[in-house]
Amino acid sequence: MLESLADVLDRYEPRTDAEAADVARVRDLLPGDPWSRATPLHVTASAVVVHPPTRRVLLRWHARQRAWLQVGGHGDPGESAPLAVALREGQEETGLDDLVPWPDGRLLHVAVVPVNPSDTEPAHEHADLRFALATATPDAARPEKPGADLRWLSIPDARRIAGRNTLGETLARAGELLA
Repeated sequence: MLESLADVLDRYEPRTDAEAADVARVRDLLPGDPWSRATPLHVTASAVVVHPPTRRVLLRWHARQRAWLQVGGHGDPGESAPLAVALREGQEETGLDDLVPWPDGRLLHVAVVPVNPSDTEPAHEHADLRFALATATPDAARPEKPGADLRWLSIPDARRIAGRNTLGETLARAGELLA
């Protein structure tokens, strides 16, 4: 059974004061519906997809954010386990049907990130719970739609194109696991 949001947070130890503040903001969303897109801050789940034998990670171009990011997104109605959301989103966005929690399904990083407005949504924030997922078939990765390009990169190259944002920290943590 996959763990609920509360259980995942209970087992997690933030590494920095900023991350501890982000975890506290996520906890403040409980016991309501932390996944509700109707609130200006809501939970999302994402993952860095890794191929351990080559120590590479897969990043996806997100046109709305105009950046290379990890895969992930919003929970569907009825979903409450962050890892299940990350797995579903990872499969949808990459076409990889062999994704598994790696190395053990633990939460890798928590980051509250700003989201640009769109034609249908105002600017808001995602309280993103980040995991690592592994594939044994990296060549099977396929973009879910045109313009959502996928790119396999070394950790240093991925960190370079991610820039100075919270993804850089997530990638550093994935790199520690791959080392």
